[in-house]
Amino acid sequence: MSLGTIVMTGAAGQVGTSLRESLYEDAGRLVLIDRAPMPAGRPGEELRQLEVTGPEDLIPVVEGADAIVHLAGVPDEAPLADLLTGNVLGTQHVLEAARRTGVRRVVLASSNRLTGCYPTAETVSPEMPPRPDGLYGVTKVAVEALGRLYVDKFGLEVVCLRIGSFEAEPTEARHLATWLSPRDCAGFVRAALTVETDFLVAYAVSANTQRFWELSDELGYVPQDDAETRAAEITGTFAIGQRPQGGEFAAPGYTLEHGRLPAV
Repeated sequence: MSLGTIVMTGAAGQVGTSLRESLYEDAGRLVLIDRAPMPAGRPGEELRQLEVTGPEDLIPVVEGADAIVHLAGVPDEAPLADLLTGNVLGTQHVLEAARRTGVRRVVLASSNRLTGCYPTAETVSPEMPPRPDGLYGVTKVAVEALGRLYVDKFGLEVVCLRIGSFEAEPTEARHLATWLSPRDCAGFVRAALTVETDFLVAYAVSANTQRFWELSDELGYVPQDDAETRAAEITGTFAIGQRPQGGEFAAPGYTLEHGRLPAV
């Protein structure tokens, strides 16, 4: 089944580059957006290098699309003003462009960092209250809230994927719980584009034996990969107990350094 015309923002990033390959055969047309340059397109691909400063920048690009996969944004801890502009305002621009052009389905890249202050001993579901591990996670709370608003008020269909540690292979102890393989990432996004729902939040994480996030039965994708198969190659430990699931991301110094907040 063709996915139709899919618009993907942040297409030059790590996740976007992988999804570009994975979705190419399934999409009737891929419209790839990033402010950074991208490799030349193939038949059925349309590349748009642009800076999105408002919904008006996106409206001519998303007109007639079947869905938008929104990956663009600031990918880690940073000054709050930058995060608000890149993640919160950027998401609102995408949702507003979808509303004005009649694009019904929007897939938003949320993050596991939205719940990174829960202890590793606790299994977390999307229904539990947010406990972000930094300013980046705070903006992802806002991203999900914007999605909910545009569903309730304007009738869009929104799926928020709380993306795990996306890597080609797991490389550190925390990844034994949080790894998201490229194959599973593509599977979660395909499911998010096709599931019958108006609003859904789901963790996108591989079938790791040690994972501490619940998978969504409603989304319907069963991940295939398990970081445990590479456990012997990974050094260090990530103990299950009261340590935050975010690991070093949840440490005060991480936000003080990367968020450029004054130490006291």
